[in-house]
Amino acid sequence: MVLAFCLPTLILAKQPNKFVHKKSNSASNAPKDWKLGVALYSFNAFSFPDQLAKADSAGLHYIEGYTFGKAGVTLKDSSIMNLSNSGVKQLKQMIQQKGLKMESIYLVGGKTIDRWKKEFDIAKELQVSYVTAEPPVHLWDGVDSLAALYKIKVAIHNHWKGTSVYWTPDSLLIAMKNHPNFYACPDLGHYPKSGINPVDAIKKLQGRIIAIHLKDIAEYNNPKLRDVPVGTGVIDFPAVFAELKRQGFQGNINLERDTQEKPSNLASIIRSVQYYREQIDKLK
Repeated sequence: MVLAFCLPTLILAKQPNKFVHKKSNSASNAPKDWKLGVALYSFNAFSFPDQLAKADSAGLHYIEGYTFGKAGVTLKDSSIMNLSNSGVKQLKQMIQQKGLKMESIYLVGGKTIDRWKKEFDIAKELQVSYVTAEPPVHLWDGVDSLAALYKIKVAIHNHWKGTSVYWTPDSLLIAMKNHPNFYACPDLGHYPKSGINPVDAIKKLQGRIIAIHLKDIAEYNNPKLRDVPVGTGVIDFPAVFAELKRQGFQGNINLERDTQEKPSNLASIIRSVQYYREQIDKLK
């Protein structure tokens, strides 16, 4: 996902990191329990009903929505974040009719806590397990409180250096400190743009990862570079999966493409599903 908050510059690296990782139980959660899905942003050239159809065609059950997407012709192509409660209910019905499960939704939020509350209302109506987001620093306390109120975890997502305060896992550790409802959703394709090895990043985030954005990139240290289909770039996914298994990870893995291929990203998502399953079979 390429949307990102341009947050105020914060010298987080100089702050002491006192975050204590939870202990993992590598024997308790096997890769077969990981929930493979797709971020609907992969099909952002299309409206919500068409995105659902493509997710279904990829043979996936789990999906992640996003609130800045278009809701479809029957809802006047309004952005999901601006829908009424009845409009959100219609989205929910579309999901159910396709036999899909929306485990999460990416919240844009905003500069005020009222804006975040509006989107938490949408998330609650859609009955997601968690929301993916990049809350601005000055709203950390408020967003954490909303998460507690709604009983919905916040999985913080990262973009690359210069676009987001969360470009390094160290800043995410600081965000999670004293915010018990904050967790991590590492975007593996964005870390290399800042010169960070994704395996090193998920090691630092051990015990707090509840979701992964599965994405690949062609080279390191190039923030302008577009993503490539999973398994065709520089990321060592066998090492990623082995590390997640070692940590006892149990959560969602959402395939995502930022680059829009023609006629759609469906073919590359299907190839990515095949690649993922091949790697998981080897891991077993």
